[in-house]
Amino acid sequence: MTAVAAGERSTAAGAPRRSAAGRIVDRLGSGLVQLVMIVVALFWLVPTLGLLVVSLREETANNASGWWTVFTKPAELTLNNYARILGNEAFTSSFWNTVLIAVPTTVLVVVISACAAYAFAWIEFPGRDWMFLIVVSLLVVPIQVALIPVAQLYGVLGIFGSIPSVVAFHVAFGLPFAIFLLRNYFIGIPRELLEAARMDGGGEVTIFLRVIFPLGGPAIASLAIFQFLWVWNDLLVALVFADTDAQPMTKALQSEMRQFGTNIDILAPGAFLSLIVPLIVFFAFQRYFVQGVLAGSVK
Repeated sequence: MTAVAAGERSTAAGAPRRSAAGRIVDRLGSGLVQLVMIVVALFWLVPTLGLLVVSLREETANNASGWWTVFTKPAELTLNNYARILGNEAFTSSFWNTVLIAVPTTVLVVVISACAAYAFAWIEFPGRDWMFLIVVSLLVVPIQVALIPVAQLYGVLGIFGSIPSVVAFHVAFGLPFAIFLLRNYFIGIPRELLEAARMDGGGEVTIFLRVIFPLGGPAIASLAIFQFLWVWNDLLVALVFADTDAQPMTKALQSEMRQFGTNIDILAPGAFLSLIVPLIVFFAFQRYFVQGVLAGSVK
């Protein structure tokens, strides 16, 4: 009995004590903390809700009172603002311009970076490590540095102000981060899988399409979501390289704000329509986004 008691005391004495940080982390999973996080999330959604309500009210109602008064006057809600803006040819044209810029840019960045990342991760060729270091160093180059030189180059090529010029700029500056991200993910794929595919007679293209691409799906999907959102919400590149016929929604809304600073009945529905597409894309592919964020955390 004495030995058993001594052993129990020894075990109890040897048990590690939880630190203050550890106890705080344990409490983060409590129901009260989750409730607080839900309340915080709802407060974060208040501006979006306000934008939606403002876009559904006439300009006279918005000038007369705040958007929160709609809860006592629901009759003020109307779709007239959306009908007017969707009937505006300039805005609808800018919407499709945004699609023509964001979609090809995302596809090109994902395809080119995936191929380059596979080469940097699993193909031996002279100067591979130095070339990858050059790609990584390009991550620190700010967009502003290249605006004037690239604009001069586009002027020589005769593509300045067109949609292809905007797409090319986004692709060029999106590739360094995309290659860096996918290469670090691809290199974590077990080498045995690639060797087994080679023993079965698979070439590099077959290995990439049937091994790397399916296993790298979460990272590729996360990259596609990020790239799409970056390009869709871009204003700086559009201001420099897109003329009136090629302007995306961000530039179209900015020009409306410059001309009609208080024209809230146009700006609010336009801003909400420009916001809703990225939200749809994010929530539609959030499962892949979460998988990509958690990729590599569990081996």
